[in-house]
Amino acid sequence: MDQQSGNGVADTTKQDAVKPLHVKKGEAFTVKLWEDRTRGEQWVPAYDAKALVLLEDDFLRTTSNNAVDSGSRSFEFQAREVGRYLLEFHKRMAWKFTAEDRRIFSITVEE
Repeated sequence: MDQQSGNGVADTTKQDAVKPLHVKKGEAFTVKLWEDRTRGEQWVPAYDAKALVLLEDDFLRTTSNNAVDSGSRSFEFQAREVGRYLLEFHKRMAWKFTAEDRRIFSITVEE
């Protein structure tokens, strides 16, 4: 995972503890997660909407097979308030009541 790079991108492919990400106020940053839509997976973000704004939610299919719909899902946020915030992603399946998986990011927004 690239927790913090010069381009403000966090990329995760495995579950770990809380992942830190430091950004400047007003700066956009991206979180990328693998999603297998063939199985009905969907990442759902939970965050403080006053401090973080979702700018874009995009899906890039990386499999060339017509029967498989999996790839990288990108969430682009903008940090609006200085402080520390939790950004959680829950992997939901349409037929389950609880999340199958989750990713947690600790976003530190500085001036």
